[in-house]
Amino acid sequence: MRVTVIDYKAGNLTSVLKALRHLGAEAEVTDGPGPVQSAERIVLPGVGHFAATERLDANGLTPAIRAAIARSVPFLGICVGMQWLFAGSSEAPAQPGLAQFAEVCTRFPEGSEKVPHVGWNSLEVSPRSHLLAGVQSGEFVYFTHSYKAPVTENTAAVTHYIEPFAAAVEERNVMGVQFHPEKSGATGLRILQNFLEWKPKESAC
Repeated sequence: MRVTVIDYKAGNLTSVLKALRHLGAEAEVTDGPGPVQSAERIVLPGVGHFAATERLDANGLTPAIRAAIARSVPFLGICVGMQWLFAGSSEAPAQPGLAQFAEVCTRFPEGSEKVPHVGWNSLEVSPRSHLLAGVQSGEFVYFTHSYKAPVTENTAAVTHYIEPFAAAVEERNVMGVQFHPEKSGATGLRILQNFLEWKPKESAC
């Protein structure tokens, strides 16, 4: 299985590539639209500021990704890569997201807990999710983020930190996780394996 991993200078590529290759995937990295146009699977990692997604527009990757999604190519966004699937983020209001999901990501409110949310936390998994098949509610994954997506009908898993937020989203071939599966041990590897095995007939959350 060939996986195209997008490099927009804001992703933890080394760990993601290592995890995908551990699972037997042939992972290639690109910072341009060419390989995306023939991709079998696409992964968009991301860490840091939402404004970095501007490079996706500048490098011609956004329309290439839209076209791939329309062809039912499986797409997985990780951390900021998941937030980019939404209309945007209050972290960088002038920078639009893909708007696959209509909502906007927002910062955790200041409260009794520290921001950013860093460390292991548990999932409440939707039984309809194919991305999280075999993952039980209560299993732990690794997070590091200050901004989060709201819980909506496309939420495949919820996590609680200060308030509930979408830990994973899923709509047919478009999937995203706020946590880092490449740093989440056996649970994270199971999720990446599910992504690699996803088939178009599997209509999800």
